[in-house]
Amino acid sequence: MALLEVQNLRVRFETHHGVVRAVDGVSFSLEEGETLGLVGESGSGKSVTNLALLGLIPSPPGVVEADRVLFEGRDLLTLNERELRSIRGNRISMIFQDPMTSMNPLLTIERQLTEVLCLHKGLSRREARKKAIAGLGDVGIPSPEKRIDQYPHQLSGGMRQRVMIAMGLLCEPRLLLADEPTTALDVTIQAQVLELMKALQHKHGTAIILVTHDLGVVAGMSDRIHVMYAGKLVETASTSDLFQLPLHPYTKGLLGSIPTLHSDPNEDLDSIPGAPPDLAALPPGCSFEPRCAWKAERCSKERPERLTLTQPSSGAVRTSACFEVQRLLRPTQSGVTQ
Repeated sequence: MALLEVQNLRVRFETHHGVVRAVDGVSFSLEEGETLGLVGESGSGKSVTNLALLGLIPSPPGVVEADRVLFEGRDLLTLNERELRSIRGNRISMIFQDPMTSMNPLLTIERQLTEVLCLHKGLSRREARKKAIAGLGDVGIPSPEKRIDQYPHQLSGGMRQRVMIAMGLLCEPRLLLADEPTTALDVTIQAQVLELMKALQHKHGTAIILVTHDLGVVAGMSDRIHVMYAGKLVETASTSDLFQLPLHPYTKGLLGSIPTLHSDPNEDLDSIPGAPPDLAALPPGCSFEPRCAWKAERCSKERPERLTLTQPSSGAVRTSACFEVQRLLRPTQSGVTQ
């Protein structure tokens, strides 16, 4: 049985400007010890997906629905707040994107790190402090014995981000939701943190959902990649297959914007024209059609479903939500898949 199984997850926000469908029919599964990369532009629904899994979408205006969201065999959407609190920070941890808004400015770093250890692991304050100091050292914070007694505003942005990462790893969770975990870090500390996440995964079988804009990070960390656009999964594949042969024009555009060793420094990088659509007023056809280089007449009128396809070189199964991709690979089954 999969560690996490998400079937037809939907998140909408009811606003004065209309209903915003931030996540629309997302389905996937995650095995123990697996890393799933979730990529896409800002506003595509990546972070909202993670927040919905932990019951952190404010209601109102948010409404979360799904056929099921099973974690270790329990449906997270049927749990009450007390049951969810026993899972958050313990069995499932989350590294938030913005540490300044995720940390309490009135509490010391020690208080914010040790609280989760005392609550979920039953450690004494002294034991929790010792483990918290070790956790700060693991993520590359110098003089952790000093830093632990400081407040968030006394740390740099990069150090605050590392504190958030340490907090997410302290309880050795079964599932780690990492939302842009290395955005504010320099490349040296970034590599150190990613290695720490890999070590945790190897030691405890932790599964990771990695949300990032950095395709280099996702290439080095992920077993599979899911590409999101306008609240939907438009392509899913193993990491190697997706980089070798993208089967959605949006994925192709994302990969084309990455500089390589062979890129001409005097030439502009490829870019995707236009901007993501207004989620409160989506076009009647494919959401990506106004920006698409592959578009055909039907794309402005019909919304493509995800097709399950076979990778010719490896025989691996993958999915793509594009009418034109059917001429590239042999469809094996129509419909939404996990």
